[in-house]
Amino acid sequence: MRYQISGKQIDVGEALQSHVKTEVDETVAKYSQRPTDAMVIFSRDAHNLICDAVVHLSTGLTVQAKGQDADNIYAAFEKCRERMDKQLRRYKRRLKDHHQDRTEPVEYAGAASYVLDADEETWESQGETGLQPIIVAEMETRVPTLSVGDAVMQMELAGAPLLVFRNEKHGGVNVVHRRDDGNVGWIDPRNLA
Repeated sequence: MRYQISGKQIDVGEALQSHVKTEVDETVAKYSQRPTDAMVIFSRDAHNLICDAVVHLSTGLTVQAKGQDADNIYAAFEKCRERMDKQLRRYKRRLKDHHQDRTEPVEYAGAASYVLDADEETWESQGETGLQPIIVAEMETRVPTLSVGDAVMQMELAGAPLLVFRNEKHGGVNVVHRRDDGNVGWIDPRNLA
């Protein structure tokens, strides 16, 4: 497995790096997952030390976790690792509950992603047609081909409020999202008529 362990304005020594590698390997191996790479970033936010971790699994799914502590960088990592452990445990339980085992990696398709300026007053002053958003950045993103259950699992593993994916049954673009009431919503435009 490839590791990228770094710090933003924090010195990450050899002892911390070896501790992170050992603990991440142990956590992921406990659920018999095959990780391909892990990225762990330590940073400081005001008085807190923060640890952000992203682990890519060979199935194509991604596990993201974050931990913070006021005093100890090791404690911040342990909180992050505990969250990762909880996510992997839920993922493993879901796989058992659904009686499915993904044998091939998730397919990804390229898609355009845009970042729009948040200042609506600037939009209105730019054109006579009303709200014309200003594109701040344009980049490529990846859209996975998943089942609805896998999409919900991926959204929860990533800690994201929504996930855009291609439905593996019909190839159409779908969205799953976390609703305000705590449930998960599923948008399938194919069913609209």
